[in-house]
Amino acid sequence: MKIFDLHCDVLLRLWEDRGRSFTDHPDLDASYKRLLKGKVNLQLFAVFIEPELPSDMKFQYALEQIDLFHQEVVGKHDNVKKIHNWSDIRQLKDGEIGAVLSLEGADAFGNDLMKLRTLYQLGVKSLGLTWNNANLCADGAGEPRGGGLTQLGFEVVKLNNKYGVWTDVSHLSQGGFWDVMETAAYPIASHSNSMAICEHPRNLTDEQAQALFSKGGFIGLVFTPPFITGGDKADFKDLIRHIEHFCELGGREHLAFGSDFDGITEYVDNLENAGQYQNLINELLKRYSEETVRGFAYENILKRLP
Repeated sequence: MKIFDLHCDVLLRLWEDRGRSFTDHPDLDASYKRLLKGKVNLQLFAVFIEPELPSDMKFQYALEQIDLFHQEVVGKHDNVKKIHNWSDIRQLKDGEIGAVLSLEGADAFGNDLMKLRTLYQLGVKSLGLTWNNANLCADGAGEPRGGGLTQLGFEVVKLNNKYGVWTDVSHLSQGGFWDVMETAAYPIASHSNSMAICEHPRNLTDEQAQALFSKGGFIGLVFTPPFITGGDKADFKDLIRHIEHFCELGGREHLAFGSDFDGITEYVDNLENAGQYQNLINELLKRYSEETVRGFAYENILKRLP
């Protein structure tokens, strides 16, 4: 069964070590060969800039990761297709991988909306305003102050709406989340789980999840054990508890996958890289109808493209 995945950090791994080959480097969870083996048909590639890096270099570092996306990910693999418009996803064939750029945190463009529009032109189609820290747009999930969106943050969400770009709430503070719900036309949570099942600040409360569902958004289940069990170990049963809970809240048609491969250091048993995705599908097929599992795997996203 084909897979759409809303979040991986392989661009950061390639940027940190230019000797890594996207094709098949063993250090990469979401290498080309592993994506193919796992039948991943659509992958969002996050551009992430570490918060401690100099602020005057962050846009440059973002451009370097985007260049790696074009040169190493798309440029060297004929069947990896850059998604220019959301409609391109519907044209993907079996064995092809649609590649979408996303931005994890507004730090890359600071308060310069010209830089943001440039990122749109380069292909960014999903944008999370923050990582865990605060920035000029909003407070992140790890910021004790817990503030919402700034005036700039609201402007960015409105630009996302104008350009048909998803606004990703996965790393936002709760205050920021509710501001996005009031403003965003296309809200998603690219890689988050249920706080009712695992009380982690990066997870979503029941109220947040239901608000996303009511706005036609979706949640990408994340595969890192700290967000699943609160510890460093998890299995399929543990992950499925989150799925079951979201389904009970009315989210059956609003769930997807957001692995966070190459951004995590602990793994679900038998789901240590993208090449093992079908292990998860086989486990889900024991519990849900094929139609429902297809929804989780790709159809829920396909039905709700901007």
